[in-house]
Amino acid sequence: MCGIVGFVNSQKNKKKIIKKMADRIIHRGPDDEGYYVDDFIALGHRRLSIIDLNNGKQPIFNETEDVVVVFNGEIYNYKELKNELVAKKHQFKTTTDTEVLVHGYEEFGYDLPKKLRGMFAYAIYDKKKKILFCSRDNFGIKPFYYCQFNNTFMFASEIKSFLEHPDFVKEFNKDLLGPYLTFSFTPTTETFFKNVYRLDPGYSLIYENNEITLQKYYEIDFQEEKLNLAEAAQKIDEVMKDSVKHHLESDVEVGSYLSSGIDSSYIVALAKPNKTYTVGYDIPKYTETNYAKDLASKLKIENVDRKINEKEYLKIVPKIMYHMDEPISDPAAIALYFLSEIASKDIKVVLSGEGADEFFGGYNTYRETIDMNFYNKIPYFIRHAIALILNFLPEFRGRNFLVRRGMKLEDNYIGMSRVFSDKECQKVLNFTSKIKNKDLTKDIFQKYKNKNDLIKMQAIDINFWLVKDILQKADRMSMANSLELRVPFIDKEVFSLASSLTMDMKVTKENTKVALREAAKKSIPTEAYKKKKLGFPVPLRSWINLKEYQKEITKTFKSEHAKLFFNQDYILKLLNKCHKEDHDTYKKVWAIYTFLKWYEVFFLDKKKA
Repeated sequence: MCGIVGFVNSQKNKKKIIKKMADRIIHRGPDDEGYYVDDFIALGHRRLSIIDLNNGKQPIFNETEDVVVVFNGEIYNYKELKNELVAKKHQFKTTTDTEVLVHGYEEFGYDLPKKLRGMFAYAIYDKKKKILFCSRDNFGIKPFYYCQFNNTFMFASEIKSFLEHPDFVKEFNKDLLGPYLTFSFTPTTETFFKNVYRLDPGYSLIYENNEITLQKYYEIDFQEEKLNLAEAAQKIDEVMKDSVKHHLESDVEVGSYLSSGIDSSYIVALAKPNKTYTVGYDIPKYTETNYAKDLASKLKIENVDRKINEKEYLKIVPKIMYHMDEPISDPAAIALYFLSEIASKDIKVVLSGEGADEFFGGYNTYRETIDMNFYNKIPYFIRHAIALILNFLPEFRGRNFLVRRGMKLEDNYIGMSRVFSDKECQKVLNFTSKIKNKDLTKDIFQKYKNKNDLIKMQAIDINFWLVKDILQKADRMSMANSLELRVPFIDKEVFSLASSLTMDMKVTKENTKVALREAAKKSIPTEAYKKKKLGFPVPLRSWINLKEYQKEITKTFKSEHAKLFFNQDYILKLLNKCHKEDHDTYKKVWAIYTFLKWYEVFFLDKKKA
């Protein structure tokens, strides 16, 4: 795992600039650094040594040194690809997975990413053609950002690297604040830094003759295949064993995160690492450490746990926002930072269970099409009328369900993470948001218009919640601690199988992830395979009413920069509601607070900005 940076222009002092850009993300690769600079381009690399520890220094070249690559990630099928390339007379100098990319580019050209199984973001420079060819992996596990200012094209693993380039123009992208408040993260290709873009998963970028061309090489698809439960479980067991085996490829020790649920428990039971890691809290209902220790004990695996307290959680928010690059209000991001911190003291590589819910049907919302069939029998015009009326009433338990079931999925569903409604965004902001959230999801709904509602929800959650929240925080919080995080569920072979499962293999009235649970129970020696989903629980609902939190949030809400964006009377009323009402007001307060702390870091703190 590493960090990559680069730019194209005719400046003379490229080496000095590229080093400063790379040093900004030294946390991604503290073990080594490497650069390539010529009259056309500058490439930089920060290395976290995982495979071929002695010879894996980047950039890496082909035999004639006219193709050069900088790479972030892991290619899990690199040995198979290397054998194929050697048979075609390519000559290798190292045993790294990185070298497969330069020879793969020579052999396959722009089809290279279609051949790869892994997590990757790379930039390949073809000296002869003066072409820069970049790709991001199928599901967006590894980040890739790019921008163009003053005839300078730049790319990097993290946006903060751009701040070190003299041509970069830092400008806040105000238009994204409305969508952020709804989604709880940045849901667009454009970022909170104006004219800075993320390369979407499954895309390649070609930079040639000062022009940027985007090419899609992979698209998620769902083609259902009728299997009985035993057949589905057997196939899942086989593909997961194969994926875990590939994800264990390393020249350093690999550990694993472990919670109380099926996802991480299944990974640990298959991988059998020497060490596992868990975080918890002093509040029992938010703590999973006992379940994790029970499984680790039965598997005879060491488990290291740590309890997070409310003071350190609040104190570290600015640091989290710095490492995230963009605001995120998911409380689990901070918990994941502490989890990565304890793991990084022992190991360099860790396995994690992200992706199982989106691929195999793990969210309780997915069951509504089955559980609430009785309500769906009410004529739509009546359900829709009820939803319209409820939109004018205060929140109460069950209100969100009635609103959801009274609207077409395409008009309402934006994924697992909705915080503010579109209507409330207009109240909380002191300007009119130009971006309509429905417009952000319409292309995906259009693509899957002939699929059932469960597949539509999965497609939305994979493209938004998984890519832009879950994988974003997984990469940033692990890399902030110089730790490589690998996700065996998020594998193209695993998805190929998961996407073929019928609805009854995903959800029933009784459960979620039906076929996955059936497969996992063969390997998990406890009843974790039965356990209901907790997610990554954080006691923020309880903490936000503590005096220390109230004081800090009130101070931030009353600040001059809060006045730039928000109706201050309205947001202070929201904060006051956290004391008095038992609903999700705290999520709204936290979304506003984390945005303002992010803004402080990148636009008010002169040292970091």
